[in-house]
Amino acid sequence: MQLTRKGAATRQRIVEGTAAEIREQGVFSLRLEDVMARTATSKSQLFHYFPGGKDELLLAVARYEAARVLDDQQPELGSLTSWDAWLRWRDKIVARYREQGVNCPLHAALSQLGGATDATRTVAGELLRQWQEQLAAGIRRTRDGGGFAPGADADREAAALLAGIQGGVLILLTTGRTTHLESALDLGLARLRGPAPSA
Repeated sequence: MQLTRKGAATRQRIVEGTAAEIREQGVFSLRLEDVMARTATSKSQLFHYFPGGKDELLLAVARYEAARVLDDQQPELGSLTSWDAWLRWRDKIVARYREQGVNCPLHAALSQLGGATDATRTVAGELLRQWQEQLAAGIRRTRDGGGFAPGADADREAAALLAGIQGGVLILLTTGRTTHLESALDLGLARLRGPAPSA
């Protein structure tokens, strides 16, 4: 669908409003009537921009939230060149998910749509690919600058670090606590840094 600038802004307002509604109420309480009230749109407008109804809207929310996951980590994610830079990024990750709590619009939207569809796999896969690539680039920069162990395999270490983050986030969604996320980040970074120099 080719949208005018005004139409694109209206569609984006609906997506952002739906994401905010999920954060506040959870996906299981999500009603299109609440989205319409929140975004000041009519039913005909909603179905004009999302003719597939709630599922199409949730997929758009998932895409929006996937982009936000990376955007919210900037500029730290793109500036990983030293140990201090990695610690700043680590703290930003923990703060983001602590603030978000158990209502994650991305996870909620993907879960509601079913994680095995082509569309949801594409959204999740693209997010994880971009995230891992940026982590690997940061590991290479830090390693080449002498901040990480010289033998660190950037791609494998980035994959392991990302897996730890995702596991920690899933546990957070269940327990409401960031303990496992923090442990995964701290141990992953400690492994990258290598053993402390002997006295």
